[in-house]
Amino acid sequence: MTDLHEALRDNVRMLGDCLGQTIESQLGEAFLAKVEHIRKLAKAGRQDEYSEHNQLISALEDLSEEEVLPVARAFTQFLNLANIAEEHHRVRRHLETVGQDTPESIGQLFRRLLERGFNVQQIVDSLDVMTVDLVLTAHPTEVNRRTLIQKFDEIADCLKRLDRGEKVEHRLRELISQIWHTDEIRQQRPTPVDEAKWGFAVIENSLWQAVPKFLRQLDEQLHEVLGVCLPLDCCPVRFASWMGGDRDGNPNVTAAVTAEVLLLSRWQAADLYYRDVDRLRAELSMGRCNNELRSLVGDAAEPYRELLGGLREALARTKAWIKAKLDGDTVPTQGILLHEEELLEPLLLCYRSLSDCGMQTIAEGLLQDLIRRVACFGMTLVRLDIRQNADRHLEVFDELTEFYGLGCFRNWSEEQRCDYLLAELRSQRPMIPRHWQPSPSVQEVLDTCRVVAGAEANSLGSYVISMASNPSDVLAVVLLLQEMGIRHNMRVVPLFETLDDLDGAGDCIEALLSVDWYRDYIQGHQEVMIGYSDSAKDAGQLAAAWGQFKAQEALTALCNRQGVRLTLFHGRGGTVARGGGPSHTAILAQPPGSVEHSMRVTEQGEMIRFKFGIPEIATRNLELYAGAVLQATLDPASGPEPEWREQMEQMAAEGMREYRAVVRGNEYFVPYFRASTPELELAKLPLGSRPAKRRAEGGIESLRAIPWIFAWTQTRLMLPAWLGSDNALNTAIGKGQLPLLHRMYRDWPFFHATIDLLDMVLAKSDSDIAAYYDSRLVSEELQLLGSSLRARLDRTVGLVNEIKQQPRLLTDNPVISQSIEVRNPYIDPLHFLQAELLLRDRTQPDSRLERALMITMSGISAGMRNTG
Repeated sequence: MTDLHEALRDNVRMLGDCLGQTIESQLGEAFLAKVEHIRKLAKAGRQDEYSEHNQLISALEDLSEEEVLPVARAFTQFLNLANIAEEHHRVRRHLETVGQDTPESIGQLFRRLLERGFNVQQIVDSLDVMTVDLVLTAHPTEVNRRTLIQKFDEIADCLKRLDRGEKVEHRLRELISQIWHTDEIRQQRPTPVDEAKWGFAVIENSLWQAVPKFLRQLDEQLHEVLGVCLPLDCCPVRFASWMGGDRDGNPNVTAAVTAEVLLLSRWQAADLYYRDVDRLRAELSMGRCNNELRSLVGDAAEPYRELLGGLREALARTKAWIKAKLDGDTVPTQGILLHEEELLEPLLLCYRSLSDCGMQTIAEGLLQDLIRRVACFGMTLVRLDIRQNADRHLEVFDELTEFYGLGCFRNWSEEQRCDYLLAELRSQRPMIPRHWQPSPSVQEVLDTCRVVAGAEANSLGSYVISMASNPSDVLAVVLLLQEMGIRHNMRVVPLFETLDDLDGAGDCIEALLSVDWYRDYIQGHQEVMIGYSDSAKDAGQLAAAWGQFKAQEALTALCNRQGVRLTLFHGRGGTVARGGGPSHTAILAQPPGSVEHSMRVTEQGEMIRFKFGIPEIATRNLELYAGAVLQATLDPASGPEPEWREQMEQMAAEGMREYRAVVRGNEYFVPYFRASTPELELAKLPLGSRPAKRRAEGGIESLRAIPWIFAWTQTRLMLPAWLGSDNALNTAIGKGQLPLLHRMYRDWPFFHATIDLLDMVLAKSDSDIAAYYDSRLVSEELQLLGSSLRARLDRTVGLVNEIKQQPRLLTDNPVISQSIEVRNPYIDPLHFLQAELLLRDRTQPDSRLERALMITMSGISAGMRNTG
């Protein structure tokens, strides 16, 4: 391990030297010396903050206006390079353990399950029916441009080559020079189609290699430990996407955009398969085949090439057909591939023939990898989810019922709404009148439903209804899709986001399941989405986490009673306040029985690149997901004891009261938030296609969870992750409940994960940095609130250390602790610069300083890793 850490330090030092050489060649030796002086002052300031932070601030104040931007860029790019080195270090550590039976390997999980009394067939059957859907979303937390990400990937490749002894220094200097001369900030926001293409690029550049590698390793572990093989068509983990389908609050995602993304997804899949089939055809030059294949190819000398040649031509026709549709042309569908079975059939025939003819080794090479890719990615690469706000569907029915003279739909009782919708669902006549002229907003909803209805079933995932609270919210969407002529029963999924909606989730689903028509529609399978971001913004992290846990318990018990299979869809983000954290830990902390062979979970923003952007890391994360879902299905942890549940109820209630007292009840809070953080300025950073607010007007309640958290992360107060928890934990300890909290932390995975995540986010917080923002940006009237919040933050640190019985934060996680310590001297100058630039931007706006401000946001984001 020491050698590995030394290699990491060497990589960081080498990349830093290359950056320094680039800066010196462009801006001179004196400027580089000034950057290095600032870095040393920042490092010293971490050791003796009272004397050295003042020197650092003075050095930054001495910068000329022309120097501010390149200094911000220098520290930002160093943090990006440090991230690359750390990611490569993770690859190194993973490669060191490949093939070894480490405690975290899925092979060891198989052994533990056998020891716990599960038999081979139970384990294999569970894997065979497992469906873990990782849903890639375009939430705007990825601050880096795609062109820079490509250069970062190539630097990572250079570090791999360096480990093999190749000379790469010149190429590294070239790439870092290219990065320095490339604008870090997009000139324009990406379009939803751009975001979808970025998602496709992650699959092409990483997951396309990682998936068959993961399945090969899973097959090997199954064979070694259990003596069985993984079925060829088995893929426990698959992918879906919201990119181009999520229109909740994003007017840029239109019906036309969704139609285009559905086609682009098919084209990308066909193109990747075309390349794979072409390569496979070149390899399968063998002449022997079984009778089944011979009956199709006749007397062809090279039967496999003959068959695959026809398949390659079909894929070429499919690509041409999709391109014609994108161009608006009409092309016949004859001879194109729309369904997985059409692609799999000839591949499986080749596999059987090679196996029958004693060429099993060849069958298990490229051909097997291709078959496994088809099992995972299908003919569409990802299945596209559609998401829309419940209120937009209400608008449709408001206009319809008023057109028919029936009054306003939203003013009806819930019983009246459901009666009307069910009557229409059972009716044979069309609901939408021929000559009706809806408003543009309603027409867009109808157009979207028409696009969805016209798409192939294998290209679609779920239709998610955000801010759902009633059974009628679900029935309305089913009716709209039916009205547009959909040919399959699409999953329509309520998303329960606020704490009240989470508390009412069980009653809502129970009411739906009591409707015979609906029971027939879902065919024994109900999907429900749990919202993490908005519930935490609504009630505070602790109350939200407990509300999510209880909602899952209630839904699990309900579906068990009703004999319905439940899939829970977790809308997690990258940060603690948005349900983030280690996925493996989070899955094992779910209520027992709630992970029943299936799970859907969003992978958002920069976390997609962090977890799946490098094939080796992607392979490991796929293994972690599969292993955690298997363990949570077969051998879940026991639920909370009554005493723990009662304590959690008290703490959640206390936490919510305190959180809302500040965020909603303190008249100074919103002005303080807007003054002390770059919340308003974040709108200038062109992160994603979606606006920062759901509505142009409105305050905190209309602000999206991502900029809400992003803003607090920039100042290091990290308020959304701990506010409310501080008073709740302090009150419990004050009442003598510390021994009980110790037991809860030791024996209850949910509480253990909650405290560990709080530990991690507190380690990234810094009340001194937050105080500096206040001193520069906040009026005297508001500074009292800031001082109070920082005191509460510092108190929370002590509370977590008491519960975990540790001397300091992250005592049990030295890797993350060291990473934060190494980054701080590079992030600190960006914080002090940002506070100064915010002050100037608010008093004397200047385009050059505005760009430097955006660079500091990007750099702090890079340094903090999971920012939104």
